[in-house]
Amino acid sequence: MLKILIAVDGSEHANRAIEAVGKMAHSALDLQATMVCVSPEPLFYGDYTVGTIEKIEEDQKRQQNNILVQAMALGRTHGLQLGDPARAYGVIANEIVRIAKEREVDQIALGTRGMGAVGNLLLGSVAQRVLHQSPVPVLLVK
Repeated sequence: MLKILIAVDGSEHANRAIEAVGKMAHSALDLQATMVCVSPEPLFYGDYTVGTIEKIEEDQKRQQNNILVQAMALGRTHGLQLGDPARAYGVIANEIVRIAKEREVDQIALGTRGMGAVGNLLLGSVAQRVLHQSPVPVLLVK
């Protein structure tokens, strides 16, 4: 069985990655997809109460859950056999690669933002960092 980790963030680019993996599944591959949603750690400046920090964390978790529910529904409509979803907080590319290793997947799939060479040069790119760090093949979907 081919195990693919699909990074999702609720964007159209991520949805196209789900669709691309769905097409792979229709080609008679025995394939299992796992959705992963990674949120950056929030940066706190100034004075925050414990309650405020907990509220921010709850909101982030709720947002991740919504993204994963929608991504998994889309995956099912494209005929994907789905594994347990994953969620993480931290440096997005690092967490995607960490979860890929932890889940022992065969491939990572993610959408690209299509910012172009200049945008990637100035801002960096999650897709580019995943590509460089990943021990498994990476499918980039535009």
